[in-house]
Amino acid sequence: MHTLKICLEVIVVISSILLTMLILMHKGKGGGLSDMFGGGMAVNAGTSGVAEKNLNRITVIVAIIWVAVIIGLSVMMKYGAGN
Repeated sequence: MHTLKICLEVIVVISSILLTMLILMHKGKGGGLSDMFGGGMAVNAGTSGVAEKNLNRITVIVAIIWVAVIIGLSVMMKYGAGN
């Protein structure tokens, strides 16, 4: 069980970094923080519709994996399997 906990912790770290990068790759919708980093100036430089849909799908999949692993680690810690 100890190796499973370590494996899940590594997956959380990797998926957290990946999720952050994927969220930052999304096209800004105008206003807010995206304009601060130049997102509002490049209106025509955004990704195409297909690429944006694929980015959305990948982001949702990584987010679901992240949540599932967090829940798994929480269950392991609650029932003492991760000690």
